[in-house]
Amino acid sequence: IPLAVKTRDKAREKGDLVQGRFLDTYSNLTLKTLSMLGWTRRFCPQAHFMAKVDDDVLFNPSALLHFLNKSRNPYEQGDLYLGRVHLHVAPDRDPDSKHYLPSGAYPPSVFPDYCSGTAYVLSRSALLKISLAASASPLSTPLPPEDVFVGLCARAAGVMPSHCPLFSGGPSVPYGRCCYQAMVSIHHIPPRDMLHYWADVHSPPPCSWLNVRASLGICKVRAMLGTALGLEQGL
Repeated sequence: IPLAVKTRDKAREKGDLVQGRFLDTYSNLTLKTLSMLGWTRRFCPQAHFMAKVDDDVLFNPSALLHFLNKSRNPYEQGDLYLGRVHLHVAPDRDPDSKHYLPSGAYPPSVFPDYCSGTAYVLSRSALLKISLAASASPLSTPLPPEDVFVGLCARAAGVMPSHCPLFSGGPSVPYGRCCYQAMVSIHHIPPRDMLHYWADVHSPPPCSWLNVRASLGICKVRAMLGTALGLEQGL
């Protein structure tokens, strides 16, 4: 059965698909994000926050709300662009790379700081400002990576990214129940593991504060060791 027919049938059955008028390719992820921002701005005026999450990311809304409640009033007015912030990243000038961005499309030697596209959160006010900046921004060819583009629009709109260490944006974080209970997002998780981890993390009893802190430290060390041994790229 052609993919378009399957998609149409699923949309009719569930009523929860939003489609854009472009090919669903890696190079068009920026267009997909623009569609997401525009749709949310138009149809979700009551939403205080929007989370953009990749499909290979285990996302924990309860951990996000816990972090927001500890760090700020989650319903206060203000700009929030939250995730794992990448600092001083240089454009990829390799023509053979899927991240290739020639100097003609983006002349500066570094990007503005931006949140990893694996998962980030925007408050309503930040979403409106970034969406409007994106609408006014000329689209280069090729397009910048989608998370870089959001960072560029955020800079143009005067919205600064906020780093949260509970977002993972690099290698796999080895599973630990208490660690995953505290993390907001974990990258590189297969669908089958997501179901297993989600059930285990949300089963009683909850981890104590001490177990969470210890488990987070162990997970981070194991992830860094994996990077040092060449098992993963970046953290």
